Amino acid sequence: MPLNQLSKENSPYLLQHANNPVNWVAWSNEAFETAEKENKLVLISIGYSACHWCHVMEKECFEDEEVAELMNAHFINIKVDREERPDVDQVYMSAVQLMTQQGGWPLNCITLADGRPIYGGTYFPKQKWMHILRSIVQMVEKEPEKVLEYASNLHLGVQESEQIIEAQRLRDLNTEKLHEMCIRWARNFDTIEGGQTRAPKFPLPNNWLFLMHYGQRFLDSKINNQVILTMNKMCSGGIYDQLGGGFYRYSVDMLWKVPHFEKMLYDNAQLISLYSLGYEAYKNESYKNVVYQTINWMKNEMMDEKGAFYCAIDADSEGEEGKYYCWKEDELKTILGEEFEWVKDFYSINKQGYWEDEKYILLKTDSDEHFAQKIGRSQKEFNLQCNKINDLLLSARKLRVAPGLDNKCLTSWNALAVIGLCDAYRVFKNDEFLDSARKTLDWVLLSQICEDGTLQHVYTNGISKVDGFLEDYAAVINALIDFYQISQELKYIERAQKLTAIVKRDFQDPNSKMCYFTTEKSTLIARKMELNDNVIPSSNSIMAMNFYRLGHYYRNEDLILDAQQMLLNVYDGMEQYGSSYSNWGILLLTMQTGFIEIVVVDDGTLEFKDLINLKRCETLIAYHNKLPIAKDYKEPGIYICYKGTCYAPFKTIDSAQLKISALIETDHLND
Repeated sequence: MPLNQLSKENSPYLLQHANNPVNWVAWSNEAFETAEKENKLVLISIGYSACHWCHVMEKECFEDEEVAELMNAHFINIKVDREERPDVDQVYMSAVQLMTQQGGWPLNCITLADGRPIYGGTYFPKQKWMHILRSIVQMVEKEPEKVLEYASNLHLGVQESEQIIEAQRLRDLNTEKLHEMCIRWARNFDTIEGGQTRAPKFPLPNNWLFLMHYGQRFLDSKINNQVILTMNKMCSGGIYDQLGGGFYRYSVDMLWKVPHFEKMLYDNAQLISLYSLGYEAYKNESYKNVVYQTINWMKNEMMDEKGAFYCAIDADSEGEEGKYYCWKEDELKTILGEEFEWVKDFYSINKQGYWEDEKYILLKTDSDEHFAQKIGRSQKEFNLQCNKINDLLLSARKLRVAPGLDNKCLTSWNALAVIGLCDAYRVFKNDEFLDSARKTLDWVLLSQICEDGTLQHVYTNGISKVDGFLEDYAAVINALIDFYQISQELKYIERAQKLTAIVKRDFQDPNSKMCYFTTEKSTLIARKMELNDNVIPSSNSIMAMNFYRLGHYYRNEDLILDAQQMLLNVYDGMEQYGSSYSNWGILLLTMQTGFIEIVVVDDGTLEFKDLINLKRCETLIAYHNKLPIAKDYKEPGIYICYKGTCYAPFKTIDSAQLKISALIETDHLND
């Protein structure tokens, strides 16, 4: 095998390792063929460019000549960007979790030449890493039969994990499942700092989105209060970039204080949705500020000229985590002068904000409104002063060495950004959000769809590659439906219908109706299904909601039955661990609530744009009689149908809104 080959790649993560003395190669069938021919084991190391501990292990192990000599002598060494190849990451993460009951990145897995794993783990320091490698080589030499038996058993476990082949029998679904889920979930609420009682703390936006919907639907004050507490603590804590906008990936503590400082597109895209809908539900002005500031950051720092969003910004700069974002007290005094006296209280330049090595993380312990009163300023005056201070500090921060940017553009994550922008537009009616959503979605349709209509997963430096995974199709279809809801442009929902047909053809299991993560062309050791909701909702739960929504738009009972079957397959037991079934919970809640169907027949005399200001999970809006949902309506007006009853057309938006509100209110009171 030639020397390190990663300089030929365009993944920023792989290029980070291009100068390592380890003879890295990218993932390929040829790498395994070489391992077979040379009678070597395969070492698969998976990470991503913004991963702090990936950088640490690289420095301690992969840049070390002694370690490299050992790895090169006994292994074919494959480096994988987990964002570029989530299918590879998914398979070997399952293996490591089966072996160690935990996972994370960097993910290191040692396999036989046929790809079957025999050992794995996450971060290892140099001496431990070398000891493990030597031990495995010796074990394979001395006890090959035992190794083969272990590999066979583990391979079977990987194949069977997160798989549903047999369909559950169709039966009634009910909201008691949701009530039990939330009762169990609430036992682990951190009622002081928000989130759940564990560290590290991840934002997990879909968890709080489900709980928000549940709390609003059933008027559950305990759930609503926990959602509000969590959202307040997150956006005032160190996990949020108070100056520039955007959330970091997670906090290492219970306080949302000290983050790992990488910023990921997928987190922020979903958090835009959460804080937009949170503003709609709870009318907290700080949520609006978070949405506007985060979208502004994404557009300024994460968007290319075509409208595509990049993957991530690194946690480290100049070899130090968080250096770009933290401040020393003397720096702030020099920049702010007399203003420092109130800023130090506002941004907690004290014990609460202190991190380490004389560095402070900017965070808030008071609301803007209350702090303005405390220092005797009007809200308007205080807001202007805050903007001035933030601009000063941002200007100073931009003089620092910026952390690295991962300039890959992933189809699925860009679709999540479109969904977030659609939610922000629907709530705030800012045309810039609509324009940004359109630009990004049109980039997907122009750059990431092949001539045969299939999707590509990744785009880097003008090159689209890697066949799309279920996560790409599910997220893009979701984004297309959402954009149709706010734009009423038929081409978007028609494209959603075409992509859905491809999902059914290439990904769906005909028996269980669940969808595989990859097509049949996959050469991995297991073809897996992604079932559990995580930091990003599972691709199956997103796809089930897509089936359900499109089934109603197109009056397609088969799609609706697919969605019901998929939910039934995970229904038993979902109450045990709500965090892993939050998006499935939204689907169940939607099925129990039903859609309010709104059909607008416009003769050009009425402005119907305000109809989009409705809860997305409760409404389907159609302006066009080209959709089956709207074919039976001729007379101009706003038609509203709910639970089998259709009402005479309303002639004004106000009268339609009153009827919709009454239907929702009556339905809530009947629970």
